[in-house]
Amino acid sequence: MIAKIIITLLVVLVGYMFYKNSNTPSYLGIHNGKFAPMPSTPNAVSSQTDDPEKSVDALSFKDLDSAKQKVVSVLSTMGGNKIEEDDGNYLHVVFTTPTMKYNDDVELYFDTNSGLLHYRSQSRTGYSDKGLNRERYNQFSALYNQ
Repeated sequence: MIAKIIITLLVVLVGYMFYKNSNTPSYLGIHNGKFAPMPSTPNAVSSQTDDPEKSVDALSFKDLDSAKQKVVSVLSTMGGNKIEEDDGNYLHVVFTTPTMKYNDDVELYFDTNSGLLHYRSQSRTGYSDKGLNRERYNQFSALYNQ
């Protein structure tokens, strides 16, 4: 009896994780020039947060078209991603981890008023990402600034 309960719970948990990993979160996008707030979990980073553990620097740009071309080139170099939405000054990119096929949502907002490229990356599933979103930002920013 206990084995059946454990198996049922595992099936439900795996099903839930598969569902979360397969569906685009509803909170994505820019609202009044801002990304969604950071989650309470440690699996996200953003250039628009005051939380020092989740904060990353915004990147500068001068011209929107040139900056977008640079970003597309950087994403191509990084690999393992697909641009899901390109809405002028906003990009939504999904990165998929090679082994476990987890999806992480990266949002890029080109704030033309300030000349800043804002960055947000969050894992769709799990509690901790073991620093993957910060590592991805570090790689992205290094390539962008070359």
